[in-house]
Amino acid sequence: MTYVYAESTAVVGPLAAYPEPHTYDLCELHARNLTAPRGWDLVRHEGEFEPPPPTTDDLVALAEAVREAGRPVPRQDDAPPDGPHTGRRGHLRVIPPA
Repeated sequence: MTYVYAESTAVVGPLAAYPEPHTYDLCELHARNLTAPRGWDLVRHEGEFEPPPPTTDDLVALAEAVREAGRPVPRQDDAPPDGPHTGRRGHLRVIPPA
């Protein structure tokens, strides 16, 4: 979706194959239900909304996400042998018994 301010027009079409400034990607539900401001025209793509083909950037981002998810996470709750400690798990704190 993009706006043509000089012509008071909102334009809704398929996703762009590459990033463009001043455009917004919408899901199909929101693209179909979008309304223009009062006094504006709405130009809507009447074909199917198909996702753009994957690019090498998409594949690299996916590979990096999978690689990151597969990395072992060091455990924070292993207490050192010299006494109790306070550890963290996500947004929760593990507090040892007194």
